[in-house]
Amino acid sequence: MTLDAITLYGDKNTKNVVLEKSYEEYMAGFTDIVTGEAKRGFMDVVAALEQHFPDPTKIETEKEKKNFIKLFGEYLRAENILQNYDEFATLKSLQKIDLSDPAATEAFKAKHYLDDEKLAELQKVRLPPERVVQDYRSTYNDIRDWQRKEKSANDKEKSTVDWSDVVFEVDLLKSQEITLDYILGLIFEHNKKNLSKTTLIDEVRRLIRSSLGNRARESLIVDFIQQTNLDDMPDKAGIIDAFFIFAQREQHREVEELIRSENLNEAAAKRYIRASLKREYASENGTELNETLPKLSPLNPQYKTKKQTVFQKIVSFIDKFKGVGG
Repeated sequence: MTLDAITLYGDKNTKNVVLEKSYEEYMAGFTDIVTGEAKRGFMDVVAALEQHFPDPTKIETEKEKKNFIKLFGEYLRAENILQNYDEFATLKSLQKIDLSDPAATEAFKAKHYLDDEKLAELQKVRLPPERVVQDYRSTYNDIRDWQRKEKSANDKEKSTVDWSDVVFEVDLLKSQEITLDYILGLIFEHNKKNLSKTTLIDEVRRLIRSSLGNRARESLIVDFIQQTNLDDMPDKAGIIDAFFIFAQREQHREVEELIRSENLNEAAAKRYIRASLKREYASENGTELNETLPKLSPLNPQYKTKKQTVFQKIVSFIDKFKGVGG
């Protein structure tokens, strides 16, 4: 009767939402009673990732890239559903606990109302380490960038792999997006552990590359680490303030360098860049971009090439400094 009512008043997507499964079913797998299709559980997806892509940095062929995108997309969708369950939140929290510390273990059990038996059951479930998930997210973002920008039209013509059935789960990535403040706070915490700058930079690069919104700022954040005495930072607020001051200084320096290297009209270029930073993207519409260019006739064969070169450099500049450069 429930199915009939949903069929009458809803669509097939509504049925999937209303007929929500239990936590155990999402973890172990189930059969969809509407379609009869077997749905593998979250742990099976994790096992498949570990089996087929133990090191995502070694994914090379186009077929491997497509298979990884589909499998990790399945992981993201399953994880997104499980975020709604307290059991999964407890399981994720367990990954951060040092169970060799009796005090930390007892505090964790008390917080989550666990006895020894329930804790032992939780320990049987093995989630991928956070560092590994960051590497998966980083590779996912890299392949998405490759699909959108780096893969040329000629490559697409030669390709024997059909990508039409692939959906990049951008919204799910954004729902778990890390903030710039979080990254800077992590730099402060890691520095307190007396990590070398090389180790610290490696850790931060992994985190940045797993983020959609901060990938363009990788070089800026790394330069900040290299050029700043982090030991002088009193707290997380101090390191955030120091970064924004650094970013503003770098923004001004890079603007001057861009104008000089491309021989741009200084006043028009600064006006266009200011407007682009304010709206947080660069646009080719209107005359703003044209006014920044050196005096070349639009009929000159070099004009179009120059315009595209300048535009792409400004796009990269805006992605790097929007929201942080003042």
